[in-house]
Amino acid sequence: MTILRFHQRPSSLSIAFSSRHERSFSGSSELVTLTTRRNQCWRFSPLKSSNGSPLAGASWKDDGKEMPVPKVPDIGSQLAENTVSITVVGASGDLAKKKIFPALFALYYEDYLPQHFTVFGYARSKLTDEELRHTISTTLTCRVDKRENCSDKMEQFLRRCFYHSGQYGSEVDFCELDNKFKEKEDGKLANRLFYLSIPPNIFVDVVRGASRSASSPNGWTRFIVEKPFGRDSESSSELTRCLKMYLIEEQIFRIDHYLGKELVENLSVLRFANLVFEPLWSRNYIRNVQLIFSEDFGTEGRGGYFDHYGIIRDIMQNHLLQILALFAMETPVSLDGEDIRNEKVKVLRSMRVLKLDDVVVGQYKGHTKGGKSFPAYTDDPTVPKGSLTPTFAAASLFIDNARWDGVPFLMKAGKALHRRGAEIRVQFRHVPGNLYKRKFGTDLDKATNELVILVQPNEAIYLKINNKVPGLSMRLDSSNLNLLYSERYPREIPDAYERLLLDAIEGERRLFIRSDELDAAWAIFSPLLRELEEKKVVPELYPYGSRGPVGAHYLAAKYNVRWGDLSDSS
Repeated sequence: MTILRFHQRPSSLSIAFSSRHERSFSGSSELVTLTTRRNQCWRFSPLKSSNGSPLAGASWKDDGKEMPVPKVPDIGSQLAENTVSITVVGASGDLAKKKIFPALFALYYEDYLPQHFTVFGYARSKLTDEELRHTISTTLTCRVDKRENCSDKMEQFLRRCFYHSGQYGSEVDFCELDNKFKEKEDGKLANRLFYLSIPPNIFVDVVRGASRSASSPNGWTRFIVEKPFGRDSESSSELTRCLKMYLIEEQIFRIDHYLGKELVENLSVLRFANLVFEPLWSRNYIRNVQLIFSEDFGTEGRGGYFDHYGIIRDIMQNHLLQILALFAMETPVSLDGEDIRNEKVKVLRSMRVLKLDDVVVGQYKGHTKGGKSFPAYTDDPTVPKGSLTPTFAAASLFIDNARWDGVPFLMKAGKALHRRGAEIRVQFRHVPGNLYKRKFGTDLDKATNELVILVQPNEAIYLKINNKVPGLSMRLDSSNLNLLYSERYPREIPDAYERLLLDAIEGERRLFIRSDELDAAWAIFSPLLRELEEKKVVPELYPYGSRGPVGAHYLAAKYNVRWGDLSDSS
């Protein structure tokens, strides 16, 4: 056993043994147990002199032999005097300008960022600090309820923003960035966060340069990686293997911004904090679950990127599948990030591999409505002529475990549809021996209880119940018990990127994707994607602005299900 003795006990402490390993601990005043990121156990106890007084020093024992230890930061000052350097790699791109910098400012505006922080933009473009600040300033907004000091806070935030021009694969350029870090860190305990807002083909080049030349010498270093994480199981595994040549898993934060949305994060609260739902959350009461994503616009000039991935990779394999895993998981041991991710992985590993018969694919075609013409997908000049890439897909998935055996999970995602939205629909089973079935006629689906979670826009949760219409006759009606967030919680809902950036800074990993989770997700979809491409499956055409291809209705009908979003008046 390895023993480290020290002269006083902090409530928590980070000890940096190298730029790639961080360790923290807490415990009683007599003995502290530390578990490293590689599950090595360290135990700590106070070191005292012969008269019982604490000694100003530390040592560790391994097999009974006293050994010197790496320098332990001064507990009183280092914990108070730490700093975070946040680097947005790809700072000149749309995602950085529209989402990442505004999210960082929102965190600063709400006083969620550490007292000492600096924001760096890194890209190949030649910009000055002032030019970056001007670019950022055009996208920053303040919370509706706190606008009185908006301009002052904005100016203070921009003064902390700097720019460094460099090549993505250049260790020399990252070494120069490291020098700028050290100037701003001013001898404090230095923590560094890199947000890779860049194409996936240069992830590894940036990680190599930054990890070798710009890692923190005495704090943590973390990398946020944006999707897509490969195109299939093989390319995803190769990307993970290459990243782990320079990083350990705990340094990699794979971001899926849908997991940061308020209603998605509320899923576990809704289920595990309300006794009324948890007993119903199984095959015994739930007939089907629908996960629906729709956009009312097409590729709009982004066809080049989209055509390489398609709707299944872009939306279903990550956003919708992550929501499904959160929805269907068993109760975790705790709210710790690893416990939650363990349960999500179990769900994914229990799912059947998708086959061609389980899926309908479509592609939007040109359409004229109200005198206005809408282009077809292949009319986009950035899309190759004759492309077979789906812009719509519907799929039926099954989880082969005791809780969900036989329950269809229906996914649907598409572009250029009749409306924009993302929602989860839980349709419950029919009431056995329903006394009022004659009041509903032959269509018992009208009497189905349904829990609907509107993720975006107009966030809401409502439950469809059957109710008697007031009057002397016995008429039944389907009504909604409605929680509309804009009415119940008038405060503006934070953007998903704000939550995820804050979690990355604080080391909270529950909303980020682990490598084994990613492997399990790709294992479900990769055979289907390979078959679609090898057989050159022609997608069913549907008009721009319509409800999607007819084939999606037949897919749902196979399981005696109707898509809830098509019949809902909400």
